[in-house]
Amino acid sequence: MLVGNETVLPYHRPLLLKSHLSKAAPPAPEKLLAQDPAWFERQKIDVRLDTLVTQLNLERRLAVLGNGQAVEFRKACVATGSRARRLPMAGANLGNVFYLRSVRDLQALREMVELQHDVVVIGGGLVAIETAALLSQFPKTRVLLMHRGAAVLGRHLEPETAAWLTSYLGKQGVKLLMNETINGFEGRTVLRNVQTKSGQRFPAGVAVVALGAEMNNGLFLNTPLNYPNGTPVNDYLETDEKGIFAAGDIALYPDHLFGGVRRIDHHDSALAQGRIAGANMSGKKRIKWDWMPHYTTRIFDLQMDFVGDFTRQVTRFEIEGDRAKKKFILRQYHLSALMGVLLCNQTPEKIAAAKTQVREWKREIKKHEPV
Repeated sequence: MLVGNETVLPYHRPLLLKSHLSKAAPPAPEKLLAQDPAWFERQKIDVRLDTLVTQLNLERRLAVLGNGQAVEFRKACVATGSRARRLPMAGANLGNVFYLRSVRDLQALREMVELQHDVVVIGGGLVAIETAALLSQFPKTRVLLMHRGAAVLGRHLEPETAAWLTSYLGKQGVKLLMNETINGFEGRTVLRNVQTKSGQRFPAGVAVVALGAEMNNGLFLNTPLNYPNGTPVNDYLETDEKGIFAAGDIALYPDHLFGGVRRIDHHDSALAQGRIAGANMSGKKRIKWDWMPHYTTRIFDLQMDFVGDFTRQVTRFEIEGDRAKKKFILRQYHLSALMGVLLCNQTPEKIAAAKTQVREWKREIKKHEPV
């Protein structure tokens, strides 16, 4: 049984931005589906759409659905993902203030930017800059990107590359407001202005808030599986409760490559974890979760691939190629360890080589670590 509170069959979330915010007409909904409806029938999957699991009784192995039905199970995989982080401030619930997560969100945003041409995007991460880049290509649309940091992706990239990327956005027509924090949204029922903490006001018919995500871990709130930074799982994505697995944004797994434990709220990781968890729930041979973080984005004519760990402080870096020519490889180190590689407009072969390089570098360091 597959239970989810969306009203449509599972679809590819990463395709939503580009499919709905490009100048071309959005694709038919079925084009975004992960599988066609007949696939679920052939696999004998009982799909329950628009349905919440309100309670998970781990001792009795019962899932209580929103309609009151209690479903018995032997094994379960909780893959509830994340929700967009919302702003707790005045006007945050006004009309035309968007938080992007579902196909409905993107459909509504697409309709609105056809009518409203002053857009403010709040955030400095990948979703924020992708959204700003796509919306700026709409006719007559004026996009302002507001970020509290000095540069976009400033927490992930070394300062020179982050500054270069920020400048590049500005040269492509995105108006930039850096080192500024939003104070509130103004309007009666529909957004009219955005106000900053420094007292500035900007006209806005649409605001997009892209400030990260929060886990949907409510099912585990009153259980031993509730932790502040995710639900701990072992190498097989199984929790401390035998037969209960977690995958995707809520899974806190042991990271044997970079050390410690890690939780990744990214689509490619969630898909890969789903395959591993599903195989371990149903198969005879158990498979270990081992994944090299890799995510990709396109910002105007920059195809950017991030390989490895971009959460550690950068103590030194190397550049191969030229940022000005929009074709380079950035290697970031934390102390002596190669942690992350950013590839801009590079071939699949170079991306595969970067994954190998990071793995081999980590293995070599571990050989020399004291036991």
